[in-house]
Amino acid sequence: MIEKKEVKHIANLAHLKLSNEEINLFTRQLGDILDYINKLNEIDTDEITPTAYNIPMKNVLREDKVKKSMDREKVLTNAPEKKDGQFRVPKIISED
Repeated sequence: MIEKKEVKHIANLAHLKLSNEEINLFTRQLGDILDYINKLNEIDTDEITPTAYNIPMKNVLREDKVKKSMDREKVLTNAPEKKDGQFRVPKIISED
């Protein structure tokens, strides 16, 4: 069973502010989820082959082929701003 202290810790890690009612609700709901997961652990899977897909999968990737690139000047024709043969974009400022 999960405790209120653990729910508060998880909320703090997620930068969530929870009311006492929400803490009580989430403690009960998370406890129910963990109880259900524990029930799944009771199932005997010794004879089950682990699989990623339940149907056979075929690789559908195409073969790589080298092609001539587009002309750089043609690519940059409609660029709003360019510099030294490259697209010029605004600087991204992090707010962290």
